[in-house]
Amino acid sequence: MNENQEVKIKSLQKAIEVLNCFVKKPKLGVTEISETLGLYKSNVHNILDTYRQMGYVEQDEETGKYSLGIGIFDLSRALGDTFAISKIAQPYMQELANITNENVYLAVPHRGEVLYLEATYPAQATHLMRTLFGERAAMYCTGIGKAMLANMPERFILDYLVQDFVRFTENTIIDKRVLREELQVTRVRGYAIDNMEHEFGVKCVALPIFDSQRQVVAAMSVSGASLKFTDSFILEVAELEKRYIQKIERRI
Repeated sequence: MNENQEVKIKSLQKAIEVLNCFVKKPKLGVTEISETLGLYKSNVHNILDTYRQMGYVEQDEETGKYSLGIGIFDLSRALGDTFAISKIAQPYMQELANITNENVYLAVPHRGEVLYLEATYPAQATHLMRTLFGERAAMYCTGIGKAMLANMPERFILDYLVQDFVRFTENTIIDKRVLREELQVTRVRGYAIDNMEHEFGVKCVALPIFDSQRQVVAAMSVSGASLKFTDSFILEVAELEKRYIQKIERRI
């Protein structure tokens, strides 16, 4: 990392710290922020003025103090849309978990990775359950990741395949040509299979979730012990998932 890059990162850090000040107090002046963060008033003023021009903060003409603007609302609304999928999907996921007696996961694509939002477990589950909220995983070796990746725009897939892939198990697909073929099969078939590619002894079946514009916004998977996931069980699960995902898509 060169000197210019370090300066950019520090500048961004300062700008975010200024914005975070409004979490504790809704209306702030330049002096208050300057004293709180130990920054020069001129720096704080420049940051706030940039935010003001972008609509992230607004300035009261009488007091001169700043408050969060409509631009922040737009960002929070976009975030809310993401979590709305989780809220809509959760009851359907629970039904699916109870029917299949397996774990069901929901994730969204995030910076070329899988970001888990929700997990449901069979009502009669006796094993230890843990939340996956906020956890990340690779796309190329998880069913839920391949379900999303296979239905991404061609440009995204080409850019994704440039990277080197790490082997997690002996079944992990790290050959790019083979992975490309796997994605094509997945797209045509309509669902992805994790054949113990991320964790030995675990298989899963995953389907993408599309918005009204047919853009991939999430994916849902059913995961469990590999011995139970025979070809016939995989087909059965895929059909069940498809029905529940159709219900979810009608509501997003």
